[in-house]
Amino acid sequence: MNTYLLLSLALLLSCSSVKNTAGNESDKQLLSDVEILSSDAYEGRKTDTKGAEMARNYLNNRFKAIGLKTFPQLQGYEQGFSFKTSKGEVNGKNMIGFIEGKNDKVIVISAHYDHIGIIRNEIYNGADDNASGVAALLKFAAYYKQHQPNHTLIFAAFDAEEMGLQGARAFVANPPVGLDKVIMNINMDMISHNDKAELYACGTFKYPALKNYFYITNPNLKVLFGHDDPKLGKDDWTNQSDHSIFNDRNIPFIYFGVEDHKDYHKATDEYQNINKRFFIDASNAILEIITNIDKERDIQQLFHEKQRMKKQ
Repeated sequence: MNTYLLLSLALLLSCSSVKNTAGNESDKQLLSDVEILSSDAYEGRKTDTKGAEMARNYLNNRFKAIGLKTFPQLQGYEQGFSFKTSKGEVNGKNMIGFIEGKNDKVIVISAHYDHIGIIRNEIYNGADDNASGVAALLKFAAYYKQHQPNHTLIFAAFDAEEMGLQGARAFVANPPVGLDKVIMNINMDMISHNDKAELYACGTFKYPALKNYFYITNPNLKVLFGHDDPKLGKDDWTNQSDHSIFNDRNIPFIYFGVEDHKDYHKATDEYQNINKRFFIDASNAILEIITNIDKERDIQQLFHEKQRMKKQ
């Protein structure tokens, strides 16, 4: 695999790091969101089940508390859709909210909230897959509500990813804004469980210019490029989560995730088995990278900012 370790620039912009502004309360909320969404009460959040409805109710309350705006063509935050399977028609619902930016160009920040439900009387709670991504999405929404972004940010908690990326398909087929305004998708799917402090960023193989925005202020986290070369076969993650549907429309994407672990798609994917310190570090790093992209602040600009700081 052709991967590149991104050097942490811990001293480069300490005064503007979003890591420090996130604070302990944000980290506590992040972990609380994962713990709640992956509890037995939500019955594995399978699409078109009671557990999925409970997850939506939770997300609806969190979206409201954060203060996300709704699109007039949706039912509140809900975007309903249906699709057919071998067992009949399935009804899903995406949860969509947004924060208006200083311009009308759009970045879609996404994570799927569904999982695979109950199998042979065991609840598959999907803490890492993908309560982790949803919790990070909520963290980012809360941050940008307090720090207006340059771009308009759509926060999309997709349903039915586990059934063939159906929620993302429905969103792209009937977007609440014109797709011509969407400049990229940032997708998170499994970002809380890795024993080596390694987080992968997939998408820079096709869009190498995005590498210029990858710097973080935490030297303990390794952010790696990879899993996006078509020659890798099954190890190419380009089509393995919701970002695939955006890529099909040639919308640039970054997919953040970890490599498969022993609890992947097993009943043991529980809150107590995620790596909590890694998850906090990963979510803070992703937030930094999103902010770099939103501000169109690349490594060269950061270097010049550092030089100016030295002269002051």
